[in-house]
Amino acid sequence: MNLENIQANLQQADPEFAERTDTRRKALKDFAGFAGKVAITALPFAIGSFFKKAYAGPPPSSVIDVLNFALTLEYLEAEFYKAGIAKGSALIPSAAAMQAIKTIGTHEAQHVTFLRTAITSSGGTPIDLPKFDLSGGSGSGNGPFKDAFTNYQLFLAVAQTLEDTGVRAYKGQAGNLLGTGAVLTAALNIHSVEARHASHIRQMRQKAGFGDAKPWITTRQTGGIGSIVQANYNGEENTVQAGIEIKGINGQDITVSEASEGFDEPLTKEQVVALVTPFFAK
Repeated sequence: MNLENIQANLQQADPEFAERTDTRRKALKDFAGFAGKVAITALPFAIGSFFKKAYAGPPPSSVIDVLNFALTLEYLEAEFYKAGIAKGSALIPSAAAMQAIKTIGTHEAQHVTFLRTAITSSGGTPIDLPKFDLSGGSGSGNGPFKDAFTNYQLFLAVAQTLEDTGVRAYKGQAGNLLGTGAVLTAALNIHSVEARHASHIRQMRQKAGFGDAKPWITTRQTGGIGSIVQANYNGEENTVQAGIEIKGINGQDITVSEASEGFDEPLTKEQVVALVTPFFAK
């Protein structure tokens, strides 16, 4: 779960969201500061209170819709890891690998609980667990990842792709938080943890000998997974940042690969929806 992504989508759903919260800044400080003053177990309720005060009552349905969209994506990740963990040693071969997957899975389950509580506390109704097709077959059960829970190599490949895509999606919203101070700081702190998940899965693949999976993305390479997930990595070959060409910058011997590795490229919300839609049963 990424607060940066949620906040940005709230801004899209309600263009006056920032203004609403800014007018109450003296009372609430800001989103991150407010959250930082309460115990983690109470944080979802604090967020609910934040929204109610910002809108002088329950937030509009568009805001709840944004939170429910975030919840839907968290459901997907949580269910994917849950299914893998349920297979036990028949899928995940070592105790160390199992512990890593359990830790990431636990984080995703916590995010689901967090969002459900925050939505309820805001006066909304969290969506129920959707019906997923973890094979990526849009409900057919016969998608390209149908063997992910019997084939450890494919399981890690799907995990890597989901994590990498999530990180790019979160980065896509960073610009919408410029000027929000502690809110941006808190969001980037959460974003960094999500990036560590992606890096760890990639290192697990590399250690197991499953392709050339570096801890980072090189150009638009999938790390040995192949064309089946190419769309998730398109655009990562960019070497120009803020109008500056990184390749060979200042006469330094920086290759295209090295230039691309230094920066992750964002994905829009629409792009992310298109990429994950096959995981939802129709």
